[in-house]
Amino acid sequence: MNKIEHIGIAVKDIEASNLLFSKLLNTQPYKTEEVESEGVITSFFMVGDTKIELLQATKPESAIAKFIEKKGEGIHHIAFGVDDAAEEIKRLKIEGIEMIHEATKNGADNKSIAFAHPKSTNGVLIEVCSDIKQ
Repeated sequence: MNKIEHIGIAVKDIEASNLLFSKLLNTQPYKTEEVESEGVITSFFMVGDTKIELLQATKPESAIAKFIEKKGEGIHHIAFGVDDAAEEIKRLKIEGIEMIHEATKNGADNKSIAFAHPKSTNGVLIEVCSDIKQ
């Protein structure tokens, strides 16, 4: 793993949260994007070399909607940048880490992503992501 790529924060209202985080971080979001396959709208802020990703559910059955229903708004996941997310899945499985995704999928911000299950990572949802190869 090369770096913390972003920290994902589940929010109920992305517009209100964009205003709040713009004040907190003293910067504006550089990108807002809907990821229909995940049932979310995302918004990204740059903080130094790390991104903050706000996630609002667009469907009641999405993972973010379920997370907020169970735990409320807050930190949802930590994403680590890797050279190749597909290879990282293989490495993590060899290390005994249970993966939610057995293969990568397209995520927000032009990333290929996969999640490790929190029950094998001390309760923290971990995402690995790499740039989608064009």
